Amino acid sequence: QVRLAESGGDSVQAGGSLRLSCATSGVTDIRYTYDRYCMAWYRQAPGKEREGVAAIDRGGSTIYADSVKGRFTISKDNAQKILYLKMNSLRPEDTAMYYCAADKPQDGVCYTRWRDSGYNYWGQGTQVTVSS
Repeated sequence: QVRLAESGGDSVQAGGSLRLSCATSGVTDIRYTYDRYCMAWYRQAPGKEREGVAAIDRGGSTIYADSVKGRFTISKDNAQKILYLKMNSLRPEDTAMYYCAADKPQDGVCYTRWRDSGYNYWGQGTQVTVSS
């Protein structure tokens, strides 16, 4: 069973930076090692729907929500099985619980996982609070 554990959330002032981490364990299928997984970050603010923040595929291609483009960077360390989200120029509207998500490619690609929020594995979340 794949397990995801986020960390790095904190309370910061607007304009500040944070780096979130998501450690993965339980990837045992030799046909789909960690480096082949589709990975993403999502967030959910109180009273709002969960929204996709950024995603990365096995080739390292990335996609970002318009609201975070140019400020956030998603990356992963395949050797350590850790997904990162570097967040710069934080704004109060970035305040949310941040979750990482993972799954094998769907029909060989990751895009549909992102498009449909169709990941089967989710972490418990880490809280980011940005004050003005």
